[in-house]
Amino acid sequence: MIPILLPIGALLTGAGFLLLGVGLMNTLLALRGSAEGFTDQTLGLLGSAYFAGFILGTYICPRLIRRMGHIRAFSFFAAGTAAFILLHALIIDPVFWFVLRVLTGVMLVGIYTVVESWLNTQAPGERRGQVFAVYMVVNLGALALAQQFLRLESPLLFTLFAVSAIFLMLSILPVAVTRLPQPLITDTPAMSIKSLWRAAPVAVLGSLLAGTAMGGFWGLGAVYAARMGMEAAQIASFISVAIIAGAVMQWPLGLLSDRIDRRLALAIIAGISAVGGLLMAILGPFGSGLVFAAAIFGAGAFAVYPVIVAHLIDHLHQEEILSGSAALLLLNGIGSAIGPALAGVLMGMIGAYALPLLFAVLFAACAGYALVQSRNTKDEIVEEPGHFVPMVRTSTAMLEMALDDQTGPTEYPTVEDETLYTQDSAVVDAEPAERRPADG
Repeated sequence: MIPILLPIGALLTGAGFLLLGVGLMNTLLALRGSAEGFTDQTLGLLGSAYFAGFILGTYICPRLIRRMGHIRAFSFFAAGTAAFILLHALIIDPVFWFVLRVLTGVMLVGIYTVVESWLNTQAPGERRGQVFAVYMVVNLGALALAQQFLRLESPLLFTLFAVSAIFLMLSILPVAVTRLPQPLITDTPAMSIKSLWRAAPVAVLGSLLAGTAMGGFWGLGAVYAARMGMEAAQIASFISVAIIAGAVMQWPLGLLSDRIDRRLALAIIAGISAVGGLLMAILGPFGSGLVFAAAIFGAGAFAVYPVIVAHLIDHLHQEEILSGSAALLLLNGIGSAIGPALAGVLMGMIGAYALPLLFAVLFAACAGYALVQSRNTKDEIVEEPGHFVPMVRTSTAMLEMALDDQTGPTEYPTVEDETLYTQDSAVVDAEPAERRPADG
């Protein structure tokens, strides 16, 4: 394992620093906005703005990456994100924050595309699954660890914003010095939602519902914990426990989905998530009880989307898998953009308990539809059945890496050494700088 990881150590280190900064930023902004008196509706819109930027970035960033190359693109996106983090602390205004959150979403999907497409091309075909697993450990581990920095200082002070920005800037260092060949970003073919629905309606509805619920969790989960009287350290534990439980339970729940009707497995897993949401509403006032509820919720919720992806793969032909999964990712992103805004409105109308109750309703609907479909229709596998792969929703490059592990590696062209490509992939500089004669 170590010889495999050494060549991509710079990428994994950069990703680790990045996710520490991003994980801290997302929770910090929710807490700071709440402390500044932003309404729940406003906080929900801010969460939706981030995911709207994420969707927008999937169309903008591949072109920028092709134009700049991976190293310069990573530096550009990371530096921009760090600047936006600091601007949140300097100008406290909901409209200004809304714009910053959209821009941050664009920047981060660019970073994820750079890292994940690079890992995908550097990992040997027979080891791609191991590299993918290590990246997932780095991803979820960094997000969980990032919450603990909330213990350092009050969200009302500048310190935590600086810490988050520092991690973003540190992520540039290992990536900037790497000598790994830079891959080309390939365009993902499109697949219509109508075709997706005909192939796997459970995957379509489940992705939208799960995205709405998890968007609400990432956007307002920390706000709910604060409304229940938790201090910063307790909120850090609340978020961290949900992430860790989700990471730990993905494998056993994934094995379950590989052994029984995938729709029945999805009904069970979404049902666990719904129970967790209900417990969060019931145990909200009871400190440690809320952390327990978060563990139940996270154990199921983080496994829902990868089970849905595996179910979709079961119902697509080989040549349709990437485009279908990309369309599913878009649906999940739309749900993630809707979720925080919807949750914010409900919290403003009903109270803070509306958030976990929304989780319970959405995941219960997902479980109910999957259960009904599993009983009423036969699950006909198109080709070879897929396999569950623990994953998070980031970019289409992540999907490519996950799917390559199941269906065989896809070969991608690479840019050797310091060769740079323009937007249309024409070579503009094929000779490393140190080999050129001095000017004059």
